[in-house]
Amino acid sequence: MGPAVAVLLTPPVLAGVAWCSAALWFDGPQARWAAGALAGGFAVGCFGMLCLLRPYGRALFAVLVAIGVVLGWWGTIPPSNDRDWLPDVAFPATAAVAGNRVTVNNVRNFDYRSENDYVERWESRTYDLDQLQGVDLFLCFWGPKAIAHTIASWEFADGSHLAISIETRKEKGEAYSAVRGFFRQFELYYVVADERDVVRLRTNHRGEQLFLYRIKVPAIVAKELLLDYLSEVNRLARQPRWYNALTHNCTTAMRYHMQNLGRARPLDWRILANGRIDELLYERGDIVQGLSFPEIRRRSDITEAATAADRDPRFSDRIREGLPGRLVPD
Repeated sequence: MGPAVAVLLTPPVLAGVAWCSAALWFDGPQARWAAGALAGGFAVGCFGMLCLLRPYGRALFAVLVAIGVVLGWWGTIPPSNDRDWLPDVAFPATAAVAGNRVTVNNVRNFDYRSENDYVERWESRTYDLDQLQGVDLFLCFWGPKAIAHTIASWEFADGSHLAISIETRKEKGEAYSAVRGFFRQFELYYVVADERDVVRLRTNHRGEQLFLYRIKVPAIVAKELLLDYLSEVNRLARQPRWYNALTHNCTTAMRYHMQNLGRARPLDWRILANGRIDELLYERGDIVQGLSFPEIRRRSDITEAATAADRDPRFSDRIREGLPGRLVPD
């Protein structure tokens, strides 16, 4: 291995050592002292090889083998549906399609007194797919504006809505951590819910800012997208999978669903920095045109409307009052 190649390989190898050490810490033995010893020993051992083993190319190869061993172990950690879950993610949704009708079980429709104080309601609901009119996108901000949480919601002609929020499935005593989200700490969970649940929880009890955009998509594509989501819902009920804050989160999963339909658009950095995904949708003509983007964004802020609607049975209608309309596809 030439000196130039060794220089080029060193930064990614060091990054790999850092990642593997973190994986051993987060996903290793439950005893913190054991996980710390394993992670620290791995890092010290790798740096020791890089400093002491010669020629340097042999040291790099040895460290790459060690990284490969950790990656091989990490890839075998199994997800589970059998844990002591928090009540709000206790039951996975399932769906059954019969002709043009779909029945969804375990639709979450909690009545919140506060974020952690609620009346649990898990419902079965039936929807007429021929009455599906379109799909909307919620964009939720809780802190830095570069990152947001996305929620898809399907609208039916009878005024009903079905929201699906792709989230982490947390155990009792567990809280979300952005850092831990990069490791095998949380199972993936599709919250299939009434909008009064997933939206009001965020605006009225978490103090988040929400935007609602009506997406330009033919009704048949909205139907295909919903069925693909529900297919994944059923798959997760049978076979759990891991959430990952980078590769499989609330927004990248949406793109995977569009790929399944053969309708994915080119990858854009704003899919990862998804706090600006509305800007991307505007540039691609997927939300209403004829207004400036700042004006559309201002009018799409539903935070005050959702807060005021609270428990109103017409919640979904009220948060859409004054919104820019849905585009009719060409």
